Amino acid sequence: MANKSCNKGFTILELIISITLMGIIVVILMGAMRLGLRSIESGEKKTEQLERMRSSINIIDYQIQSQFPLTYTDEDGNKSYYFQAGQDFMQFATNYSIWNGGKGYVIATYKVIPEDNKEALYVSENIIGIDEIRDTKLFDNYEKIYFEYFTRDLLTEEGKWVNEWTNEMSFPEKVKIHLIKDMNDFSMIFPIRTRGTILETSLGFEEFEEYSDED
Repeated sequence: MANKSCNKGFTILELIISITLMGIIVVILMGAMRLGLRSIESGEKKTEQLERMRSSINIIDYQIQSQFPLTYTDEDGNKSYYFQAGQDFMQFATNYSIWNGGKGYVIATYKVIPEDNKEALYVSENIIGIDEIRDTKLFDNYEKIYFEYFTRDLLTEEGKWVNEWTNEMSFPEKVKIHLIKDMNDFSMIFPIRTRGTILETSLGFEEFEEYSDED
């Protein structure tokens, strides 16, 4: 009788140990599954962010490379150029439209906008002669976003980056966009194909200037 009780006691103990081990294994497996799901979600989110950044960079590059000189007549009857640039904005005429299948003469305006204690970069465009404006967000959730422009001294050939373009007679050679997050500065440089003074490069666009003047 004693031996039977002893054997039965060992069986119950083994069962308790087995159940405990199975519980531990289940907890470990559930933790691993949750970690795996989080990794998948994080990977998908990162992939989506990278794809969005790639698309945004392509938009900026296409519009800058398609930039061309164009003037409009102000209220005083003076001709001014659409190209304007500062630390938190940039405006220019381009023949690459985001919404018109990549084709169409539009005025593109890039602006840095405060958003939830961060900064975002938006681009808007309107077709020349039409008041309708469309806009979209390119980058967001950055601590700081700003533009710089590369200028070169015609006499010394020395170049430098400035955060505001004040020379109304020429274009910068390059544009740099800074995206700052977590003390990291991700900067992108876009060369501008249009070279020389604006008066020189504006030759050949009289047709568009006249169209703009009429409106």
